[in-house]
Amino acid sequence: MIIVMKEGAEQVEINEVAAKIEKLGYKPHVILGVERTVIAAVGDERSKAVLQSLESIPGVDKVVPILQPFKLASKTVKIEHSVVKVGGVPVGGNEFIVIAGPCAVEDEGQIVAAAQAVKAAGAQLLRGGAFKPRTSPYAFQGHGEEGLKLLKIASRETGLPIVTEVMSVHDLDLIAKYADCLQIGARNAQNFSLLKAVGQSALPVFLKRGMAMTIQEFLMSAEYILSEGNPNVILCERGIRTFETATRNTLDLNAVPVLLERTHLPMAVDPSHGTGYWQYVEPMAKAAVACGADCLMIEVHPDPKSAVSDGGQSLKLHTFEALMKNIRPFVKAAGRRL
Repeated sequence: MIIVMKEGAEQVEINEVAAKIEKLGYKPHVILGVERTVIAAVGDERSKAVLQSLESIPGVDKVVPILQPFKLASKTVKIEHSVVKVGGVPVGGNEFIVIAGPCAVEDEGQIVAAAQAVKAAGAQLLRGGAFKPRTSPYAFQGHGEEGLKLLKIASRETGLPIVTEVMSVHDLDLIAKYADCLQIGARNAQNFSLLKAVGQSALPVFLKRGMAMTIQEFLMSAEYILSEGNPNVILCERGIRTFETATRNTLDLNAVPVLLERTHLPMAVDPSHGTGYWQYVEPMAKAAVACGADCLMIEVHPDPKSAVSDGGQSLKLHTFEALMKNIRPFVKAAGRRL
């Protein structure tokens, strides 16, 4: 249920409603809107009828049931499009955001060169993996904390905030010391213990869609994070697994307008993983901008041929510079600025 407060409701009235919700055995989530405040009451669906009594409390306009299984992510709770700040960079606002960098942090020279190049081309956030989920146990797994330290060096050199992946609850506190945004990869998109843990973090979360997840399942994963008290979630479409073998994944750009219709959360697209081939990244990046995405995540490497991870889908530095130039007309046509 959501409790819609009257326009101009006083803070004391909001506090009274929140306290009453807790007394009834539910968890209140206060959402401040442009015109009025909404309080979501999250808990056992079977006894939600008791919340109807809140309509008699001063300052309450109405009590409305949330029909979608995802509550806090739905537009019933918040109509306005959310803006999530990552190290001060607003994702979901008028500015179109590009996150760029290598798949994996390899050494200081590599990550600093990549960071400097993507910053010069116009990227606002730096990506790079210190902990890497790999299909094979024999593949490069990342440098761990040493990789985080290298990311921090690159961040200090360029001023770019860091987006990096967390794979385990056990690594969360360590990564939080270095990162500005916690990425949940496709393989962990339904790791509910991890989703709950990042939901208790103060850092924003970049949630990638699982390779076989429906849109509703994707939103339910976001709901796990939101329900733990972290409102700062960015959704990312990164391609799903289909029968097609010409590309690594099938980039489901249908998901972008569908999600923008159903949720207030900002929406990113990763055409690097979505295609798996560097030559398809720019066309799909343009398409992502055109269909309404707020953000792109692009893999960039100074020397893709020597990359220890995903070199085939990584752009060279000059190719990324060209992509940034070529998407500008699409960004402008979408009513955004880059």
